Amino acid sequence: MIKFVLMVNQQGQTRLSKYYEPVELSKRAALEAVAVRCCLSRGKHQCSFVEYKDFKLVYRQYAALYVVVGVSDSENELSIYELIQNFVEVLDKYFSRVSELDIMFNLDSVHIILDEMIQNGHIVETNKSRILAPLTAIDKMADG
Repeated sequence: MIKFVLMVNQQGQTRLSKYYEPVELSKRAALEAVAVRCCLSRGKHQCSFVEYKDFKLVYRQYAALYVVVGVSDSENELSIYELIQNFVEVLDKYFSRVSELDIMFNLDSVHIILDEMIQNGHIVETNKSRILAPLTAIDKMADG
């Protein structure tokens, strides 16, 4: 099961966080800091899977952004790695080459995309056009 999804820049600043298990607000900052530090400190030639406490971190770097996903020990790391790739491809398709600024200024759209892909910590959709259908409908209503 997916516990959380984070998007952070190379300075460790969180640009997106979504939790699928309850975590106290006071503990979120510490959890994010440790998770990000674990991922940012690793070299490019090291594995993108890290065991931490009672869960695993699966991360991937895209330009200046890192996508970090915390999962339970029973979750398949490669499927989560592929989910991260799919998530970024959907963002690229919607934003036409996604950047950190796109994430910051369109956070609601990014959350809609993530909600279409993951619900209650489980992957529910991977088809890019189905994931983008609600946003396309919203954009048509706004334009029209």
